[in-house]
Amino acid sequence: MTRALKLGKRLIGDDHPAYIIAEIGINHNGSVAIAKELIKSAADAGVDAVKFQKRTPELCVPEHQKNQMRDTPWGYISYLDYRHKVEFDQEQYAQLDSFCKSQNIDWMASSWDIESLKFIDSFNPPAHKVPSALLTDRQLLRAIAETGRTAILSTGMSTMAEIEKAVSILGQDNLVICHTTSSYPCPPEELNLRMIQTLKEAYQCPIGYSGHEVGLIPTAVAVAMGACLVERHMTLDRSMWGSDQAASVEPQGMRTLVKYVRVTEKALGDGEKKVYDSEQSSIKKLRRYSE
Repeated sequence: MTRALKLGKRLIGDDHPAYIIAEIGINHNGSVAIAKELIKSAADAGVDAVKFQKRTPELCVPEHQKNQMRDTPWGYISYLDYRHKVEFDQEQYAQLDSFCKSQNIDWMASSWDIESLKFIDSFNPPAHKVPSALLTDRQLLRAIAETGRTAILSTGMSTMAEIEKAVSILGQDNLVICHTTSSYPCPPEELNLRMIQTLKEAYQCPIGYSGHEVGLIPTAVAVAMGACLVERHMTLDRSMWGSDQAASVEPQGMRTLVKYVRVTEKALGDGEKKVYDSEQSSIKKLRRYSE
C-alpha cells in the first residue's frame, strides 16, 4: 500500500522526501523580528515549513493559573499577561505570512482553541496541527475536520484508544499521524521509535514523527523507520528565555538535521539487490571464483 497526500507545495508519504517542519512555537518570545530571523534560518536550512502556536489566552489559561505571578523578560507579571505577551495579532501574522511567502516556505500553527483555529484558518495554511495536549479535545478536532484541511495529529501522552478516537473524528483521508513523546527534552529510552512502524501497521494515512530529544540522530532514524514528516523545535539560541528553548535545535543544527534526513533517504535505496557500476573495478581486482 502506498500512502500519500498533498501538503503545501508537494506530495508527502511513501516514496516522497520527508516533509520537515521547524517549530518556532513561542520561541520568538513575542518578537516579530525574532520570528522573521527564525523563518529565514529555517528556509536557509532547507526545511519545508515553520510552525507557530496560537492561543486565545482567556480561553486556554486555566482559571487557577491566570493570576499566578511569574518572572518573565517583561518583569514579574501574571501568567495571563505573559500569555498575551507571546501572542501575535492579525497585523503581525500578516507580516509573517508575507515574509514566509518571500522565503518560499510554508507556515502553519497549532491552534489551542476554536477561536484561534478560525484565526489561523483565515491565512489559508496547508495544514492544521493538533498538539498532543489537545488530542482528546473532540470539539476542536471536529472543528479542524470541518475546515477540510490536512490535520497533523501529534500523539504524545496518549493511549492507543485515545488515538483511535481522535482518528475516527478526523478521518484518514487528509491526516498525518505523528508519533511523539511529550517530555522536554525527551530521554532516548522514552523515544520509542518503533511506534512509527506500529502506527504504520494500524493506519493507512502517512505517519510522521515529532521529536523533543536532545541531538539529531533519532530524527534521521525516524525517517529510516518510515516517518514521512518530521518536526523539531527551532531556536536562535538554546540559552534564550523560554520553556521550549532547551529542547530546540539551533540554526546550524537544523541545517545539519536536514542534511542527515536527505542522506538517510538516499541511503535507504529500494531494497532490490543489484551490482552497481561503482563496484565493477572491485570485481575485477578482488572477486575470486571457484567450483
